[in-house]
Order: sequence, then C-alpha cells, then structure tokens
Amino acid sequence: MSERHSALRSMHDLGLAAWFGGSLMGAFGVNGAAGKIKDATQRLPVASAGWARWTPVNAAAIGTHLAGAVGELVTESPRVAAQAGVARATVVKTALTVGALAVTGYSRLLGMRLQRAGNPPVDGVTEPNHMTPVQVAASQRQMKLLQWAVPALTGALVVVTAYMSEQQKPGQMWRGVFSRAGGMMSAPKGMAKFAAVSKLTGINLPAGGGKFAGMGAAKRPTAKSSRC
Repeated sequence: MSERHSALRSMHDLGLAAWFGGSLMGAFGVNGAAGKIKDATQRLPVASAGWARWTPVNAAAIGTHLAGAVGELVTESPRVAAQAGVARATVVKTALTVGALAVTGYSRLLGMRLQRAGNPPVDGVTEPNHMTPVQVAASQRQMKLLQWAVPALTGALVVVTAYMSEQQKPGQMWRGVFSRAGGMMSAPKGMAKFAAVSKLTGINLPAGGGKFAGMGAAKRPTAKSSRC
C-alpha cells in the first residue's frame, strides 16, 4: 500500500482552512461591515445576503474536509490501533468535528431565521435595539455567541491536527508502540503492532528482539511519515 496520501491530506487541510477562515472572516468582516450601514433596516438584509452566498462554498469545504478526514482515518487505522496516544487524539478530534458541525448547522438555521425576518431595525447584525422584534432579538443574541464558537472549534481542530502530525515522527511512533506493547517485542500482540507501524513508516524492525533503547545502535533509515 502506498505511504503517500497527498489527495486525502489536501482535502482534509484545504477544507478545514476554508471552514475556519470563512467563519472568522464572516464574524469580523461580513457582520462587522454590515453593522456600519447607516440605514438600520438594511443591516440584517445585507449580512444575510453575504452569508447566503458563502453557504454553498462553506458546505463544499466542510464536505471536502470530512471526506479527507475519513479517508485518512481508514488508511491510518493500523497506526491508530498500534501507537499509544493516537486513538485518544483521534477521539478528541472527532468530538471537536462533531461540535463544529453542530454549531455551524445551528448558526445557519439562526441566519435563515434572521433572513426571513425582513428588515427590522437593529444596531448591528448581532445587536438588537429597542425597536427590534423580540424573536429577532433572541436569535441575534444567540448568533452573537455562535459566530465565535465556529472559528474557536475549527481553530482547535487545526491545533489538534498539528499535534497529531508530531505523533507521526518516527521517534514518536516507536515510543508510542513500545508504550502500548509494554516494551516487550516477544509478545505476539506487540510484534503485530510493530509490524503494522513498520509497514506504515518504512522502518524495518530490529532483528533479534530487544527493547526500544536497543534500536539506537542500528542505522535508522529515513521514514516517510503519514498522518491521521
């Protein structure tokens, strides 16, 4: 099996970049600029039009990211099972992804409610005034929090992805494998894990058994890392 998964990695990273960047720009740019419009009744319609144009692109970015993430998880499943800490990081990443999807979906639902509200007078896209209808004001207050929750969650996904990339360094891989296997290469389960990671990294298993410390004397070929 090829050790390169450039297409999956590109889908994962580009989709996440657009998801994070679009949500951050929307909160600062679209909502902020619409709030500067002098006519208080045009602030919500202008912002709603901007978000409506971005929604299809955002949906495509999220779908691309998810396809890449699932593809990487499938191809890297042997390392997830073999290397200590990778499964835990994968669970954290999955939880953040689910949270970001939920918040993004609900934010869009609130945006559609505000779009259907017409052109009520408001102080800003997420700031009602004393003339704003009660239901519109309630949606605005929720949106004020959620507009920052999406970039926060997707930004956390970027950080977790960077952390998991560090786990893919050969030294980190072997330490994680030996930690999971209890440091005993003679154990059948441990040998199976070593074989799985060896196949992924391209690093040959040390001959004659021994612990991880004993691998330092052997020549270490350069490994092509792959990430989850």
